[in-house]
Amino acid sequence: MTTPLTLTPGRRPDGTALLAAVGEIDMSNSRELAAALAATDGPLVLDLTGVEYLDSAGLSVLFPHAERIELVANPLLEPVLTISGLSGLSGLSGLTTVHGG
Repeated sequence: MTTPLTLTPGRRPDGTALLAAVGEIDMSNSRELAAALAATDGPLVLDLTGVEYLDSAGLSVLFPHAERIELVANPLLEPVLTISGLSGLSGLSGLTTVHGG
């Protein structure tokens, strides 16, 4: 059974591609994320603030795009992004952690 994941493409005001993900990213749906990342050329802001779970299958999809993505994540994902090394890779635009108000 596929875990619910919604991917919404868009653009930031400066024209940079934006991909917002909501739900969980795991082995059952990581191909959807891979296809969405592959369909977007150039710099990309990947908004993971609506992601509640990210497993190794999801991480493995992000690594090939690390040089061109900027991650925006909620505090829940910060440890896995840091421990995996994804947030510290050279060429990675950055990790912005969004804290709830």
